[in-house]
Amino acid sequence: MPDALSPVTLTGAHVRLEPLAMSHLDALAAVGLDPDLWRLTPSPVRTREDMAAYIQAALDGHARGEMLPFATVDRASGGVVGSTRFGNIVPQHKRVEIGWTWIGKRWQRTAVNTEAKLLMLRHAFGPLACNRVELKTDARNVRSQEAMRRIGATEEGTLRHHMVTASGHLRDSVYFSILLEEWPRVEAGLLAKLDR
Repeated sequence: MPDALSPVTLTGAHVRLEPLAMSHLDALAAVGLDPDLWRLTPSPVRTREDMAAYIQAALDGHARGEMLPFATVDRASGGVVGSTRFGNIVPQHKRVEIGWTWIGKRWQRTAVNTEAKLLMLRHAFGPLACNRVELKTDARNVRSQEAMRRIGATEEGTLRHHMVTASGHLRDSVYFSILLEEWPRVEAGLLAKLDR
């Protein structure tokens, strides 16, 4: 697996994923402090300070060699509308996880998330030469599970009491994956969705 942690900008027709930086703080806080966005996440972001800590944790994860975080930019407006990242990067097994994804409510159910996933999957199965891409979500997050199915990921199962959230809830995590041999079908499906 080539250097999975090299910062890279991924650009499509609707969205640009650029390396996350603390300079994105104000823009992310402007679109990302809605409590509904964080209701089912392990560590909710409620304040500008929480958002700064969220960004710093992502940057620290990158420095430790664990993740590659992005700011999600809507190309039409040029505005930052969310964040996503590669994590759980395991070069010896040629796998990564796509996650930590959130998008401001105004941009949900638009081409933004679909194209962001397309760009990340292309990078994972192309330059990173992955055999497997993983995704996971809280078992209570039905909307996220539906989104993972819509992009063509296969549900693999549920890890019970997988995480303890900030509120103390024992979270069950539902895992999904896309394999290298499934990628052509998944890519075609994502392109068809973007053509609608």
